[in-house]
This record gives sequence, structure tokens and C-alpha cells, in this order.
Amino acid sequence: MRKDEAAVPLYRGTAPARSGPSWKRRTFRLGAGLHKALLTAFLLGLASAFVFPIVLTLTNSLMAESEITGIYEAISGDGTGLDPRLASSYVRLKWIPDLVTIRQYYDVLVKKQPFLLMFWNSVLMVVPIIAGQLVVASLAGYAFSQLRFRFREPLFFMYIVTMLMPFQVTLVPNFIVADKLGLLGSYFAIILPGIFAAFGVFLMRQFMLAIPYSYIEAARADGAGHLRIFLGIVLPMCRPGLAALAILAFVDNWNMVEQPIVFLRDAIKQPLSVYLSVIGEGERGIAFAACAIYMAPMLLLMLYAEQYLIEGIQLSGLKG
Repeated sequence: MRKDEAAVPLYRGTAPARSGPSWKRRTFRLGAGLHKALLTAFLLGLASAFVFPIVLTLTNSLMAESEITGIYEAISGDGTGLDPRLASSYVRLKWIPDLVTIRQYYDVLVKKQPFLLMFWNSVLMVVPIIAGQLVVASLAGYAFSQLRFRFREPLFFMYIVTMLMPFQVTLVPNFIVADKLGLLGSYFAIILPGIFAAFGVFLMRQFMLAIPYSYIEAARADGAGHLRIFLGIVLPMCRPGLAALAILAFVDNWNMVEQPIVFLRDAIKQPLSVYLSVIGEGERGIAFAACAIYMAPMLLLMLYAEQYLIEGIQLSGLKG
């Protein structure tokens, strides 16, 4: 027998089947794919539910007042419900305007003179709160995470308790303190409690706990003090946390309603968040345009700083 004949297999027919994925593996992959598809569909539906009011507000703000009136004619003029005369009618939402116009924005920014004033009132309250909260929260977070002193843990526990309390519980003590200090009717009655909010301290403390302690020890070995360590090592490493805190503080204070109503007696000092409730009385188009302008800073901030917010929350250990 020749050598090449010895290499030929003794059987004839098809080649032996290669070992492929078993039916269990195929079933697992099919189930995983189905689970992923269902989860994606659920998240898309949830995202659509959140985006729906924003898109509807933007598109309706570009419609003429007569077109908006025709769409929402079944709603009573005072906004309390359906008009009894049109109770059998339905509100047919419309996404694309028949005629795109920016007349509503012109009326809001030019004819509604208090609008810009209220807008700057919101800015004058929110910007100092954010700046002060970044300073206070970063310093307090460094103290609670890197310093060792008596009653540190009980004091931080008190911060957590105040953070978990409903806002209405702390509103009354804040009102009493502001009244004793003579701050009622002033922006400081809103700015000072906002600067010393407990959530910012909690967030920065959690973020600074993730900083390796070996960096602090090395700086102390080189003779660096707490101020130099804080400004040169800790603060640069906490930029994502500071960005996340700034975004969350802006969203929280830009939408405040209870504090201005309680602390500010003069209506001309009210922020835009309070003025929106009366700006569109009898003119729904102006209301849509005002709401679009009001939410523009938040949308732009979230689109620009979304990455910083996610990174800051993840590195702080609040992933859940």
C-alpha cells in the first residue's frame, strides 16, 4: 500500500459534522436577543413619553394664535377642564404647524415686558446659589472625607437626615430664621438656604472618598498643608463631581416655586418659574413660546454637559 493511499479514510460518504453550538446555547442566544429587543422597545417608549411634552411645546410655539385656539377650543378658557359647550369634542393634537411663525416669541419678548425682568430675576437667584453651593459643598466634602475630627460621623448623619426630610418640613424653620434676620422679601432669604443645601455636601463627600488616600499622604510628606492639598490635588480631581453638582443645582433651583411664593412679598421680584402660571391667560400661543424659552437653558445645559453629569454620578458611587 502506498503512503498516499494510507491517508485516505476507509469510509465513504459525507464528512463528519463539525461541533457547533448546542440547542441550549442557541436557545440562550435567542432569549437574550428577545430580552434585549423588549428592553430596547420599553426604553424607547419611556423616552418618547418624556420627550412628547417638549416636542409638543416647541411645535405649538411656532403656530399662530388662531391655529392654537382651534386645536384647544375644547378646553375651557380658565384651564380648569373641558368647556361644557364643547364637552363632546376632543383635543386633536397637532405636530406640524400650517404656517410657521415666530410671532409668539416676539409677543413674549417685546410685548410682555415683565417676562425678561422675571427671567433675570431667576438668573440673579440661581447663579449665586450654584456658585456658593460649589464652594461650600467642596470644602465641606473635603472635611468630611479627608479630615479626622470628633463628631464627624454624627454631624454628617445630621446632614443626611435633613436631606431626607421633605422640603415643606424645612421651609417653616427657614421662614422663621429669615424673619428673625430681617431677610423676608429679599433674595438672600432664598439664596442662603440654597447655598447650604445638604445634597451638595453629600455628593462631594461621596466623590472625594473615591480619591486614593495615597495622594493625600504623599502631599503631606512633601510638607503640603490642607489648603494646598485641596486646591492642588483634590479640587482638580473633582471636576466631574463639581460639574454634576452644578447641573443638578441649576435644574433644582431654576424650577423653584415654593420658596419665591413664601419669601418674596413683592410680585415684581418673582422668578420666571412663578410668572409662567399667569403669562398665558387667554393667549395659549404666548404660553407655549414662554415655556419654550424657559426650558431652553436646561435643554442646552443637558445637551452640552450630559457626559459630565454621567461621569460625576458614576465616580461618586451613587450608581445604585
